[in-house]
Amino acid sequence: MATDRRTVLADAALGVLADQGIRGLTHRAVDRAAALPEGTTSAYCRTRAALLTALVRRLVELDQHELESTAARVAPPRTAAELVDGLALLAHGRLTGEGRRRSLARYACVLESVRDPELRDILTPRENTGRDAVRHLLAAHRVGDVEGRALTLLAGFDGLVLDALVREQEALRRDALEGLVAAALRP
Repeated sequence: MATDRRTVLADAALGVLADQGIRGLTHRAVDRAAALPEGTTSAYCRTRAALLTALVRRLVELDQHELESTAARVAPPRTAAELVDGLALLAHGRLTGEGRRRSLARYACVLESVRDPELRDILTPRENTGRDAVRHLLAAHRVGDVEGRALTLLAGFDGLVLDALVREQEALRRDALEGLVAAALRP
């Protein structure tokens, strides 16, 4: 459990956004979710924009931790099947438990970032071990345009996760992941 007040508030804001949507994200709702006195969130994040920025920064931090944790549990993929296994594991984490709540919040923030350049900048994909593993696998298979193919594969993965969230599924179909990976590996 987070003890830093700003982290507690950002975590509470993530929960509110996941559970109540963007309209439910208010300073008072975050105060209640964090079990803190009314006005606490407002004291730390004066505006709604400041609250969203704090929430998005925390979301990116948690996402990076999730990717590092997943990479630590599996060896870097050397084959298409190993990449599919890694993507399936990551998807399951994003579709269940706290990962599901973070995914719901993430997609709400992505939509908000369309109108907010600061949020968009924070949400811009970061370098991480997962992205690196995809690049290395594609390069090892001598695929042309490694960057473009990696981006396409990861965007397709994100689309599958979003679709599964909407359908309230807890996993992605293996054949869908195999199709994404096969398309990325085509000569």
